[in-house]
Amino acid sequence: MRKLTLAALLALLSLLVTAVGFAEPAAMPKIADTVLKMPLAEGVSADDAIESMKLRANALNFKLVAHLPLSQQLKSMGIESKRVEIFQFCDAAIAHEMISHDIDFSAYLPCRITLIEDQAGHTWLVTLDLDMVIRTAELSPGLLEKAIKVRDTLREIMEAGASGDL
Repeated sequence: MRKLTLAALLALLSLLVTAVGFAEPAAMPKIADTVLKMPLAEGVSADDAIESMKLRANALNFKLVAHLPLSQQLKSMGIESKRVEIFQFCDAAIAHEMISHDIDFSAYLPCRITLIEDQAGHTWLVTLDLDMVIRTAELSPGLLEKAIKVRDTLREIMEAGASGDL
């Protein structure tokens, strides 16, 4: 049996560690690189943003399927929190096509937009950067077109909210 040199053993170990999901920190994207954030425009209240998002989603045929007022829940538990509300939207027909293609897409359903107040008191809209998902997905041209439509629709909903556009 051949003996492994220390260098060969370390190289093998680094491949093994990377293979099980512990990539080198420099190669890993930062959490901020995986999301799309939009600040609310000056003069746009959180309530205005929410109303604008709901109206735009409805106009674009994206159904609001869930709403979690997380900060209210935290306050009821005695935990102080800035405002945090999670809105979940879905185009059921596109969702069905995506999960029929690959069940892994179910982890991204429904599409979420979070309204969140940061520590400085600024309010943001935050969602997953779907460009990262789309770039790594193996999609037919038809599904790619639908994935891009979902991305664009979410951005349009966020832009309406951030600007207070009714």
